[in-house]
Amino acid sequence: MLRFHVPKMACGGCVKGVTAAIQNIDRQAQVQADLQVREVTVTATSSEAAALLQALEKAGYSAEHRF
Repeated sequence: MLRFHVPKMACGGCVKGVTAAIQNIDRQAQVQADLQVREVTVTATSSEAAALLQALEKAGYSAEHRF
């Protein structure tokens, strides 16, 4: 399980964009978002945090990996 802080994620549309970016890398990834703390939890089958961070950045959502 991976966690990311996504500061610009502020609405349901953002959640859809973040989810799509992650699932473009790993179609089987399960994404759960918490808008209050702007955090995303990802259960991925094989993706690494760096690849997901890059996908989020490309989609316009800078993020940081939370350990």
